[in-house]
Amino acid sequence: MRKDPNIEGARWLQQAQIDLHWCRHLRDQGAWHLACFLAQQVAEKALKAFLYAQGEELVIGHSVRQLCARAGVYDSNFQQTLSRWGILDSYYIPTRYPNGLPGDIPANVYNQEIADSAVQLAAEVVSAVETHFA
Repeated sequence: MRKDPNIEGARWLQQAQIDLHWCRHLRDQGAWHLACFLAQQVAEKALKAFLYAQGEELVIGHSVRQLCARAGVYDSNFQQTLSRWGILDSYYIPTRYPNGLPGDIPANVYNQEIADSAVQLAAEVVSAVETHFA
């Protein structure tokens, strides 16, 4: 039996909202590389929430850009934010693994300014999706 699309979407959005809280906490505590990674995850989950709410049954992939493009089929506003929010994809791997940053480690490379920007972008994605659930 199919799940109600709005209920499934709401589950994903709720997790994105909770993760956004912890994303801000990590940023505030100076775990900037982790805040950047979690910001990407927040955006991914929020976009998946939107897509599930549209009735999509299987939403796979991790790219914020690709998920934005997919969401743009239902709402062109997502298409307009693709380039802005897509930068979050650059935090998916190099924020976690030393081999993503030759000669250094993520904990040394990411700073508060970068984390602030990542958290802001994630918050924008969550806010945009929340309007569809309001």
